[in-house]
Amino acid sequence: MQRRITFFFSMVLLISGVLLYWFWGLAYDTWSPFTRGNIGIYTIYTPLIAFGIIGMLLYRKRPSTA
Repeated sequence: MQRRITFFFSMVLLISGVLLYWFWGLAYDTWSPFTRGNIGIYTIYTPLIAFGIIGMLLYRKRPSTA
C-alpha cells in the first residue's frame, strides 16, 4: 500500500511540474527557461519533474517472476 501512495505522489509531482511549465509559458508567452527573467521558474519546475520521474522509477510495480 505504501508503494502505491509514494508512486501516486511522484506522479503528482511530475504532472504538477509539467503543468506549471505549461501555464507559465501560456501566461507570460515565453517558453525558454534560460532567459534572464525566467530562471526562477526553472528552479521550481525542474526539481518537480526530476523528483517525479525518479520517484516513479523507484516505486513502480515490480515485475512478477514466474
